[in-house]
Amino acid sequence: MTQIISSLAEVALNYDVLFCDLWGCLHNGVEAYPAAVAALRDFRAGGGRVVLLTNAPRPWRYVVDQLDRMAVPRDAWDVVVSSGDAAQDAMFAGAVGRKVWAVMMAKDEGFFSDIPPEWQDAEPIQRVALDEAEGIVCTGLFDEVNETPEDYRAPLMLARERGLKLLCANPDVVVDLGETRLYCAGALAEFYESLGGTSLYFGKPHPPIYDLARRRLGLGDDARILAVGDGIATDIPGAAGEGIDALFVTGGLAFDQFGDDVENPLQEKLDEWLAMRGHAPRYSIGRLR
Repeated sequence: MTQIISSLAEVALNYDVLFCDLWGCLHNGVEAYPAAVAALRDFRAGGGRVVLLTNAPRPWRYVVDQLDRMAVPRDAWDVVVSSGDAAQDAMFAGAVGRKVWAVMMAKDEGFFSDIPPEWQDAEPIQRVALDEAEGIVCTGLFDEVNETPEDYRAPLMLARERGLKLLCANPDVVVDLGETRLYCAGALAEFYESLGGTSLYFGKPHPPIYDLARRRLGLGDDARILAVGDGIATDIPGAAGEGIDALFVTGGLAFDQFGDDVENPLQEKLDEWLAMRGHAPRYSIGRLR
């Protein structure tokens, strides 16, 4: 049974590091949550370190730009690690070939143009039409507001017949932008798999992004890490796979499942919901605070 806590401070002294999700925990895509910001700052003031671990399909510096626009103070975190960072490594290493059909929006341009120093001398990645491609790179739908994965059935069936692999730069299936729910790259990757195609994932809950986070923070094997997130399909199984404790934020994607008060989930409803999904995070909280 997960333990419901009312604030991060209740368990903070048990951990050296937070792996904290962004969307749904620290912000809603439009504005930051002041209580969450305060919780992270207090954790760092007490000697802890914070990795903002996000499935954003862009290099980390673009995530920082977004946080700056939301006025998230830089003393609330130590490093930012994105699924875009981990997926870039795989792409430049040639995981899906060097000629790719890119499914993306303009805001993700940095995934291709901002080449990490260690890949500056690598053979360039070329973006081509689907019929010329050796693989697919997906950072999100072309139009995340109006499209669904079903809109991609025809091209993905062609890609499947050609045996193309899809590199997914964001394993999230959906996110909430304010009050609007949007499909992410993970939804398209799952749809491609349902058609018989092969998708490769590099964000949460898959190991590469956690390995990168540990390297960037210089963590040893003895670091006491708490993963904070609202993704029952990403944050929570990712933490379990890494052998670290998890704090499930119930007021994120599943905000309407645990009673009428988002800030105070009902234990019975939460336990039943988690059991149905086969997960048992050590802690849960309504909203990060």
